[in-house]
Amino acid sequence: MASVIAVLAIALLAALFMSFTVGANSNSAPVAPAVGANALSVLRAALLVGIVAGLGAILQGGSISETIGKDLITGVSITPLAAAAALLTAATLITIGNTYGYPIPSAFTVTGAMIGAGLALGGGFAVDEYVVILGFWFAIPLVEGVLAYGLARGLRSDAIPETVGIPVLGGAVGYALANIQLTVIPTAAGTQGSVARYLATTYQFLPTVVGGSYTLGMVVVSVVGGLVALVGTRALLHRDETAGINQFLVALGLVVVFTSGGTQVGLATGPLEAVFETDLQLSSIYLLALGGGGILLGAWIRGPRLVQAVSNEYASLGPRRSIAALIPAFLIAQLAIVLGIPISFNKVMIASIVGSGLAASSSEGSGVSPRKVGITLGSWVGSMLGAGIISYALYHLLNVAPGVG
Repeated sequence: MASVIAVLAIALLAALFMSFTVGANSNSAPVAPAVGANALSVLRAALLVGIVAGLGAILQGGSISETIGKDLITGVSITPLAAAAALLTAATLITIGNTYGYPIPSAFTVTGAMIGAGLALGGGFAVDEYVVILGFWFAIPLVEGVLAYGLARGLRSDAIPETVGIPVLGGAVGYALANIQLTVIPTAAGTQGSVARYLATTYQFLPTVVGGSYTLGMVVVSVVGGLVALVGTRALLHRDETAGINQFLVALGLVVVFTSGGTQVGLATGPLEAVFETDLQLSSIYLLALGGGGILLGAWIRGPRLVQAVSNEYASLGPRRSIAALIPAFLIAQLAIVLGIPISFNKVMIASIVGSGLAASSSEGSGVSPRKVGITLGSWVGSMLGAGIISYALYHLLNVAPGVG
C-alpha cells in the first residue's frame, strides 16, 4: 500500500512539474508577437498568460488530455508508474530547452514519452492514431505559414484600409469565439458545447440544419458575436488608430493564450487520465485544475525568458504582422481541440511568426532568422524519438527501484 501511495505521489508531482514547464514554455508564445510589437511588456505578459492560460486549461483541456492518456498505446492502461516516467522525461527535456532559449515542442516530447512508457508496459503502437496526429502536425507549418503570410500582406496593402481590415478580422475572431468548445457548457451527449449551440438549442432558435449538427440558429448567434467584435474593434480604431491596433493586438493575444492553455494542459494531465478514473476515482476536472495551477505558476515564474526569446529572436514583427500571426494560431489550435489532437503551441506560433515575417522580408529584407528556425526544426525531430527512448528506460529503472516498482 505504501508503495502505491508513493508512486501516485510521484505521478502527481510529475504532472505538476510538467504543467509548470508547459506554462513556462508553450503558453508564453502567443503573447510574444504583442511583446515584439511593444504593445505589452514582458512582465505584464507573463502575469496575464498565467491567469488566462490557467482558465483555458480548465475550460477547454478535456479532449486532448483524453487522447494523450488513452489513445496513444493499445492493449494496456497507463499505470501511475508509467505516467510518472513519461511526465518526468518530457518535463525535464522541455525545461532544458527552456533554459537555453530553444523552445522544445511539448506535444512531440510528451507524445514520444507516452509511447515509450506504454511500450515499456507491453502495449502496442496505435498506428491509426499516429497517422492522424502526424498528418495534422505536418500540415501546421504549411497552413499556418500561408495564412499568416496572406494576412500580413493584406494588412500591409494600401487597397485595404486598416480601419476596415482589422475590424473585419476582429469580427471573424468573434464569430469563432461563439463556437469554441467549453467544459462549462455541456451538451446532451455529454461533450463540450459552445455558446452558439447552447443559445440556439435552449431557445429552439431556427433549428434548421445547415450542415452536420450545425443549425441556422447557431449561424445567426455566431454572426451576432462577430458583429459585436467588429463594431468594438472599429470603435477602438476610430478613437485612436495606433492605440486601437495595439489594444486589439493585446486582446487577440489573450484569446490565443486562453486557447493555448486548452491545448497544452492535456500534455501534463493526459498521462494521469486513467489513474484518476480507476485508482483515485475522481472527476477529470480536478486533474485539469491541477494542470491549470501548474501552468499559472510556470508562466509567472519562468515565462518571461521564453516570451523574450520568441518575440525578439524569430522575427521582428510590428502590430499588423503580429495580428496576422495570432489569428491563424487561434484557428488551428481550436481545430486541434475539437479533434482532440495534441499540438505544440511553440510550433504553431513559430510557423505563424515565420509566415508573417516573410511578408516583411520579401519587401524589406528582414524578419526571419534561418539559423534559429533550422535549430528549432531539428529539436522537433529529435525530441519525440529521444523522449520515447528515455521514457522507456526510465520506466524500467523506476520499476526496479526499492519501494517504487
